[in-house]
Amino acid sequence: MKNTAADQAQALNHVLLESPPSTEAGDAKSKFWIESKKLWYIVGPSIFSRIASFTMNVVTQAFAGHLGDLELAAITISTGVIVGFNFGLLLGMASALETLCGQAFGAKRYNMIGIYMQRSWIVLLVCCLITLPLYIFATPILKALGQSDDVAELSGKAALWLIPQHFTFAILFPLQRFLQSQLKTPVLAWVSLVNLGIHVLLTWLFMSVFKFGFVGTVVALDISWWLNVVGLFAYIFFGGCPLTWNGFSMEAFSGLWEFVKLSAASGVMLCLENWYYRILILMTAMVKNATIAVDAVSICMNINGWEMMIPLAFFAGIGVRVSNELGAGSGDNAKYATVVAILHSTAIGLVFCVLIMALHNKFALIFSSSTDVLEAVDHMAWLLAVTILLNSIQPVISGVAVGSGWQAWVAYINLGSYYLVGVPLGVVFGLVLHLGVEGIWGGMVFGGTLLQTIILGVITLRCDWEKEARKAVVKYSNLR
Repeated sequence: MKNTAADQAQALNHVLLESPPSTEAGDAKSKFWIESKKLWYIVGPSIFSRIASFTMNVVTQAFAGHLGDLELAAITISTGVIVGFNFGLLLGMASALETLCGQAFGAKRYNMIGIYMQRSWIVLLVCCLITLPLYIFATPILKALGQSDDVAELSGKAALWLIPQHFTFAILFPLQRFLQSQLKTPVLAWVSLVNLGIHVLLTWLFMSVFKFGFVGTVVALDISWWLNVVGLFAYIFFGGCPLTWNGFSMEAFSGLWEFVKLSAASGVMLCLENWYYRILILMTAMVKNATIAVDAVSICMNINGWEMMIPLAFFAGIGVRVSNELGAGSGDNAKYATVVAILHSTAIGLVFCVLIMALHNKFALIFSSSTDVLEAVDHMAWLLAVTILLNSIQPVISGVAVGSGWQAWVAYINLGSYYLVGVPLGVVFGLVLHLGVEGIWGGMVFGGTLLQTIILGVITLRCDWEKEARKAVVKYSNLR
């Protein structure tokens, strides 16, 4: 029976990985349709699971926001800055699996996929221990960064309660990438759906029935993230991945240094992107009426982050498609998958850009009833729309980089674009020229995000895909 299940899984995956027909066998429309189906088989469930996970944070912030402006600012700082810092680092480090597992799956080295996941657990758990002081000393850190005493104190309290969530990242992120690389994304969607329902119920119970207050919102979030881990564990350990999971192995402890180097490059690459808009929230605290400004920016960042789950799903989808095709030795298919993903993600970004402009004075009502906050968000809506449009393209190109193993190069590009150009421009426009939050945000978007997108776009256009495919075929077997 076990062999039958493995054969069925292998047959399904090879159908999904079959090369699209050439233009001699079919026209461009059918080729585009076939590649779109392959992409959306990964992206569709990934969008749902990512939106569901992000919505858990939104639910927490919404409940906290209705407790008061201080509570909203505190939960935003704790989840957006303290947790966000570690989230970006660990998410980036786990993305090394998108390169390794994806290429191993394309090259039919199924036994290595489970080993890679276990190596990632080891590396990420050690990283969690190293970054734990950021939670413990959150209050003095936030005060040193310019936050007001009341916001820093309450944010620090929330950060301590969020330590259990911190350790879920080290287990959950590798689990997700393990499943994505072998095209088992539907299980991510189902587990996320159940978990979101549980989170909404738990938060309501803790806030409305048991009256646990501010701490109750944070504890509910901890429990919900751990339930996500338990659900995916159960699927994998009880036979959901017969080809790629053969139990724990001591081989996971071998070749760790090479794995650490790729994980570190991946972590730097993605966390530089993830931290960028966290810095926006921190810089906002330096303008006049800081509490209102932080609340307004946090609402915009929540909407941006919510929508960002779609391009991030494309990030995951194209990373899997490119790594699978390169591992199978097909550079042309990897190139075509990139074009299709960019077209789909950009079209969706345009739709949301228009929606934000149309609902510029209404969408903030989800989070706050404060007139001052609503007015501030209204003024920033156009920047949010532009950010959403740019972010519909940039993550897709970054996903191509992850699938190809270019993380180290992209880390340098991100450092230069975001932190040597974008942040200084934001400081000049917002604080030197006194353009306020819009100046900070505008400088960071047009100076950093746009520049990074252009550079990565040029690199992708000039890529020799057949050369990358040859390198992947040779390289994947040496990454042990």
